[in-house]
Amino acid sequence: MKQSQLFTKTRKEAPKDEVSKNAQLLIRAGFIDKEMAGVYSFLPLGLRVLENIKNIIREELNAIGGQEMKMTTLQTKDVWEKTDRWREDLDDGIWFRTHLNNETELGLAFTHEEALTKIMTDHVSSYKDLPIYAYQFQTKFRNELRAKSGLLRGREFLMKDLYDFSLDEKQHKEFYEKMKGVYKNIFDKLGIGDRTYLTISNGGTFSKYSFEFQTLCDAGEDILVYDKEKGVAVNKDDFNDDVFADFNINKGDYNFIEEKSAEVGDIYTLGEKYAKAIGLTYKNEKGEEIPVYMGSYGIGVPRVMAVIAEIFSDEKGIIWPESVAPFKVHLLSLNQNEKAEEIYNKLNEEGIEVLLDDRDKKPGEKFADSDLIGIPYRIVVSSKSLEAGGVEFKKRNLEESEIISVDDLIGKLSE
Repeated sequence: MKQSQLFTKTRKEAPKDEVSKNAQLLIRAGFIDKEMAGVYSFLPLGLRVLENIKNIIREELNAIGGQEMKMTTLQTKDVWEKTDRWREDLDDGIWFRTHLNNETELGLAFTHEEALTKIMTDHVSSYKDLPIYAYQFQTKFRNELRAKSGLLRGREFLMKDLYDFSLDEKQHKEFYEKMKGVYKNIFDKLGIGDRTYLTISNGGTFSKYSFEFQTLCDAGEDILVYDKEKGVAVNKDDFNDDVFADFNINKGDYNFIEEKSAEVGDIYTLGEKYAKAIGLTYKNEKGEEIPVYMGSYGIGVPRVMAVIAEIFSDEKGIIWPESVAPFKVHLLSLNQNEKAEEIYNKLNEEGIEVLLDDRDKKPGEKFADSDLIGIPYRIVVSSKSLEAGGVEFKKRNLEESEIISVDDLIGKLSE
């Protein structure tokens, strides 16, 4: 893509009412646009990052038998009443509600356990139909009271939610354990695996404990109590002697420290609650009606994007991991558009995604914008570089640059 054709622009200042680092950087760099607190539009650069994150998640989920679908956001209240979640007092009034012209009351879904369980009643009747692992990327709406953390806490946001429908607790637990590894792979590929911990947390209404994936992050709203060497982590909230007794952990063997963290994923055992309430059963080999056993697994996609921007940034701007960056290369032309376009075409032919800054701007402005946008590799084509034998090549996370030939550049980036 040529930057002269990109309609989004960088900004020197973020909105004055935006206090979060992630939103300030993403707005200034032209990735998102703020509609209101907790509500953001994703501009072309931002959408490319979002899609890269989704594709990493999708690849891992498909590999373990996940089937992608997409459910409706509009939800009628009848199925939610069966599970007692159509209540205005639920989590401080989390529902956004509306109604049709005929006064039928509707809600904008903040999660989809009920909706998918209802769908499965039309598709599950025998033990031969199970297990099923269905997931989606879906916009959720939550009437958050504290939407002050940019993309970390949104009122409208994209969620990956996967649900397992299993024959029994044993089958569910086998998949549950497998998903721990899947999530680890996802966060490794996203570039935050070394800062992300499988964390013991409160299980809510379903079990005494559940597990979250918490990433160390100064902007996080949680406190992680963890041992870095042994990889054991507990949310500072359900952290007491019961935890160590229940998990057979000798507290004295660990060197626990505290640090702020942000939740990037969660995995829950749901049991038979939704199946019993909505009537999702199957017939076993004896012809007996058995309720389906369920679990849910969530990742907030923009939330992950925000955590990455918070962690991988400096005083100049964002430093995207290569796996999620909007482009691999930022190619800057300093009054050398003809040569720069030749290189641009060669890189595209090799399948290397490039943003070409062909704008009529001063070099200092181009360098500042490149640092702010944070594409992993910067290539500068100038009369000075060409006289020196090629182009100036620099990684965004390094201070030093080097002059390399165009032929070497193709090989270097194709590795």
